[in-house]
Amino acid sequence: MNWSDYEAVWKRQELPVGVTSDMATLQNTFETKRRKLATALVVRDWAEASAGILVSLVYARIWWAIGREAWPLAIAILLILGVTAFFVKERLRTHRNRVGAHAPLLAKLSADIAELRHQRRLLLTLWWWYLGPIALAVALFAITVLRVAVIQLPRELLATLLQQPFVWALLIITVVGIGSLFWFGWVINRHTVRKRIEPRLDELERLQRALLTSP
Repeated sequence: MNWSDYEAVWKRQELPVGVTSDMATLQNTFETKRRKLATALVVRDWAEASAGILVSLVYARIWWAIGREAWPLAIAILLILGVTAFFVKERLRTHRNRVGAHAPLLAKLSADIAELRHQRRLLLTLWWWYLGPIALAVALFAITVLRVAVIQLPRELLATLLQQPFVWALLIITVVGIGSLFWFGWVINRHTVRKRIEPRLDELERLQRALLTSP
């Protein structure tokens, strides 16, 4: 999966200006930004769900090729399918809460504010429902493959490989690289919350208050 998918979702929109925005501009651009957000979230959810299914099939094929010794891959597959199911559930939730194109502006505003608050909550808890399960699935895959290699490789070949510095260097680089990807995904999404979601929420909440208090 692509750990920067969430950042791509928000980069498709103009950076919100928050407290410096004027009400007329917010109202005039609201519908366009609303449609862009909805489209970006659809693309994100289906792309992630599709990636989850593809990775699960790859893991299942490797499990089949290795045999019973690779049984921990079943847990990894369940973790990935759990994340996949989460994105499908997001699509169903969005469809259920969808506000029609001809709904009043205040109704659309309320729906967008609720959606942005929901997305902010998802990004701030990304480790619990996305990065954590995926990291555990990757770890199970790596441990399973290494365990099977230790069991099936001839002892002499295994001993020779373990004496090679490049083997240990490759393992260290792989672990550090994968860990860095997860860390980068976490940092990127917290940046997205600060720089894009929260300013946009401020804009919409101010517009909502202005409309509610206008004569």
